[in-house]
Amino acid sequence: MIKFILPAIIVLFIVVFWEKITEIVYKKFNIRLNYIIVSAVLITIAIIILLVNYF
Repeated sequence: MIKFILPAIIVLFIVVFWEKITEIVYKKFNIRLNYIIVSAVLITIAIIILLVNYF
């Protein structure tokens, strides 16, 4: 059960605090986070994790 609840909570926090996350990354690394690139990376990581868990 924790395997499903913990990622949902993490995604929720990312969505809620997205502006602060992008602001911190911009201040530290001087890089703007693009929604499309970040979402593609997160989807890829999620697919890899799902494949590792179920196969």
